[in-house]
Amino acid sequence: MDCLFCRIVGGDVPADVVHTSDRAVAFRDIAPQAPVHVLVVPRCHITNAGTLTEDHAEDLAALFAAARRVAAEAGIDGDERGYRLVMNVGADAQNSVPHLHLHVIGGRPMAWPPG
Repeated sequence: MDCLFCRIVGGDVPADVVHTSDRAVAFRDIAPQAPVHVLVVPRCHITNAGTLTEDHAEDLAALFAAARRVAAEAGIDGDERGYRLVMNVGADAQNSVPHLHLHVIGGRPMAWPPG
């Protein structure tokens, strides 16, 4: 399988890794949309959120635990700052890498609607 994020997880492609656990890896986005823009991916290959099953419960929990830790370490957690968590599914959502990933975005006020 030629998956970019699997290759990052495996250490074959360099990335600015900010957190690792037994089930997840977090690294800075190469095209950040905010001062903090980190991608959190499971170590196992899951195509996207649309392909999740009950068997992925531990992997999904690990993504959210890692995202919380990334936000805390970046100083954007808590009621005074905050951050956005985003998962994209499919081409219309601009999901460019077919490996489940959670965007942790923050460090500035977010507009609504996004864009």
